[in-house]
Amino acid sequence: MIASLRGILLEKNLDTVVLEAGGVGYAVTVTAAAQRALPPAGAEARLFIHTHAVQDSPWQLYGFAEPEERRMFETLLTVQGVGPKVAVAILSGLPIGDLVRAIRAADLATLTRIRGVGRKTAERLAVELRDKIGGPVGAGRETSNFFPLPVPAGRRGEVFGALQALGYRASEFEAILSALDESKPTPDLIKEALAAMRRK
Repeated sequence: MIASLRGILLEKNLDTVVLEAGGVGYAVTVTAAAQRALPPAGAEARLFIHTHAVQDSPWQLYGFAEPEERRMFETLLTVQGVGPKVAVAILSGLPIGDLVRAIRAADLATLTRIRGVGRKTAERLAVELRDKIGGPVGAGRETSNFFPLPVPAGRRGEVFGALQALGYRASEFEAILSALDESKPTPDLIKEALAAMRRK
């Protein structure tokens, strides 16, 4: 799973860029904030990456200027009906601090102003994320620890990343993770988790 890329920025398009790292050009979908933070084409750049993989489909890379924005992206993906494209639109439509405030206040009017977010999606964001987003966001704290890290430590964290890369949502496998025996090798734990997912 690719977590970050540093290299030469070959292309900058409206919502995608091509970043060359280690002689390989990676096509990355970026948020508006990441796009603004990038240097001109030809300069060195760094992006924090979320690798999204769905069975029988090519991997897709999503890039962010800061790890906090990536964490929020991954938190948005836990909401029913929110895929990567909608999550990018949400992050591009509101600064993170404003987004957190709108979710905590169940401010549907603000949320539905985001392109691609209808009333049902706005309601799900407010209901499903209200308890996942932490304390109040104030001046200078928009990108501080306002929501928990979604990835557990140790081998369970490695399994978490593998399942998420395969397109599963954290809400679907959190209970399975807690039952895994961390003394076993990570590949075996991933197989066990996938088997448990198929039995659900």
